Amino acid sequence: MPEATALTDLVAIPANINVGVSPARQSTMLALLGNPRSDYTSDCQSIEHAELKKLVVLRDLGAFKVRGLKPAVDSLEKVMADIRVEAPLIHSALGTMGMLCARLVRGSQHAISNHSWGTAIDLTLNDVLDRRGDGKVQVGLTTIAPIFNRHGWFWGAAFATEDAMHFEASEQSIRKWHAQGLFGAGAPAAAPEDLLTLGDRGPDVRLLQAKLNLSGANIKVDGDFGTGTRAAVIAFQASKGLRADGVVSPQTRAALGL
Repeated sequence: MPEATALTDLVAIPANINVGVSPARQSTMLALLGNPRSDYTSDCQSIEHAELKKLVVLRDLGAFKVRGLKPAVDSLEKVMADIRVEAPLIHSALGTMGMLCARLVRGSQHAISNHSWGTAIDLTLNDVLDRRGDGKVQVGLTTIAPIFNRHGWFWGAAFATEDAMHFEASEQSIRKWHAQGLFGAGAPAAAPEDLLTLGDRGPDVRLLQAKLNLSGANIKVDGDFGTGTRAAVIAFQASKGLRADGVVSPQTRAALGL
């Protein structure tokens, strides 16, 4: 276990992270929890969705207080309990920059941050925030990331722009909580198809982009489903006689060999 003085030392991103978990899809979040706001900027704003507001809780987790979606806060409480037992030095050093924050992903004009639903959290160690995008991560975060993973949280170190301070409830957790009826009476009865759409990020998007390039596209493989990736998807769908809507459905996945 790292010494307290070394928790914020920077190391390379470990291999084989986020096994079994993927970032929650924007289409899944919108379908199951609704749109937190009618408009977004890069700054934090309050949520407007009445039913979503009913699911927001404030709780003291010992190391810090958080405000977020109740199922996510419940899960985070279990994560913190395990960190307290397995990595007490890190637990005592943990702080947070917040959980609920309705905004766009930094640097994006189309991706809604999962902070907007209160299902993501940014952490500090000894009051130091891991620098986003430098390709290195605080050693203390490498210790607790597997604990987050086993509780169904995705670690942002795997994003194309490394974001190691960031942990978010995974696609798998969001769908599980919905199936358990934890999203309230206003949630739809059925979960949506597993789609990749404008605004999604992560390893699955990188794989999509690589497959599109093998099919003749010429797009950057950066894990960011932006307008260029959407245009490439539309072109591919049109070439295969599929509905050309820029949404990667199971049919488009099959055609791409994903």
